[in-house]
Amino acid sequence: MTMSETILIRGARVLGGAAQDVLISGETVTAVGADLEAPGATVVEAGGHILLPGLVDLHTHLREPGREDSETVLTGTRAAASGGYTAVHAMANTFPVADTAGVVEQVWRLGRESGYCDVQPVGAVTVGLEGRQLAELGAMADSAAQVRVFSDDGKCVDDAVIMRRALEYVKAFGGVVAQHAQEPRLTEGAQMNEGTVSGELGLTGWPAVAEESIIARDVLLAAHVGSRVHICHLSTAGSVEIVRWAKSKGWDVTAEVTPHHLLLTDELVRSYDPVYKVNPPLRTEADVMALREALADGTIDCVATDHAPHPHEDKDCEWAAAAMGMVGLETALSVVQHTMVDTGLLDWAGVADRMSARPAAIGRLEGHGRPIAAGEPANLVLLDPAYRGVVNPAGFASRSRNTPYEGRELPGRVVATFLRGRATVMDGKLT
Repeated sequence: MTMSETILIRGARVLGGAAQDVLISGETVTAVGADLEAPGATVVEAGGHILLPGLVDLHTHLREPGREDSETVLTGTRAAASGGYTAVHAMANTFPVADTAGVVEQVWRLGRESGYCDVQPVGAVTVGLEGRQLAELGAMADSAAQVRVFSDDGKCVDDAVIMRRALEYVKAFGGVVAQHAQEPRLTEGAQMNEGTVSGELGLTGWPAVAEESIIARDVLLAAHVGSRVHICHLSTAGSVEIVRWAKSKGWDVTAEVTPHHLLLTDELVRSYDPVYKVNPPLRTEADVMALREALADGTIDCVATDHAPHPHEDKDCEWAAAAMGMVGLETALSVVQHTMVDTGLLDWAGVADRMSARPAAIGRLEGHGRPIAAGEPANLVLLDPAYRGVVNPAGFASRSRNTPYEGRELPGRVVATFLRGRATVMDGKLT
């Protein structure tokens, strides 16, 4: 369905408030109010659905270049649009690694061509993600992709000197180092969260302290050099306390949580189903509750999917051999509604803040995470919160199907997504 240049969204609850009309002309919101008239406009009857700014993901694995069997920039951005996203940050652990201006520009251009959402490449911190030598941070920052987020995600920058130098370097252009907090020596051979369940199953445990010790070190380093650090996929109650303490000092520390860490626990590993194998691992019920509270009170800044697609042969195998990761772009908003909105911990304005405004600010991404107001870019998502449906990965736009939610009922459905005034999803279907 091609949309006309002028779109009138009628009767939408902007950020969950009273129903209003929203007029889009070209790439811009031109009016928000009651009983708007726009002769000749394409009318979208919202019927009291929720209208939010387009979602922004700080942590997406698009796998291209190198692992197009699990995802491509095209299929990943189609999945993103289906989930209500208008921008994603593409992680650097591709083949070749996105550690040069050339590779990040390739990913950026693929994003421009795919057209389903904006793709902002994340640059590697170290050459080849090997943790030994800083990558071309300045060249990536100055490239056409204008990289501002740097991460060796999938691996931890465990060398304190390298981490310090990276933090010092990115200060010059307002960049941020996004750390995958995992002390490698404490997690050798680890298969799941270290605790009661790992003991009963006899699986090598992944202790909370392996995450917390790196976070503690890195917030101290960021404070020492006066730079920005962002904590990827924070997963333990102890990590929450460290971030809360760092923020109380006024240090420039931000953190994200994944939808799956807001909902799922290590009890699921008793099934030995590798769909539940993820890095960092699923933690305890107490950790899940601490993460929800921290997202609600703003200690955790944002929700990031850590969308990690894998082909079925990498997941349809015994637990020890299976790859770590879950797809998440198409279910994130539903999981957040289920865990945060339907529980009363966040309202829809809070969801807009945690899933759009704050991730856009952390990533220094202009034109996204903006208020829904006249003169602002028309990056929007229309959501039906009353919908209830069973997750069926056969209908996913992603090339991969490794979702932990198959067969689970979740609330909410993306009805429409608009990227700069152009519908990428309409009536729940990709355009």
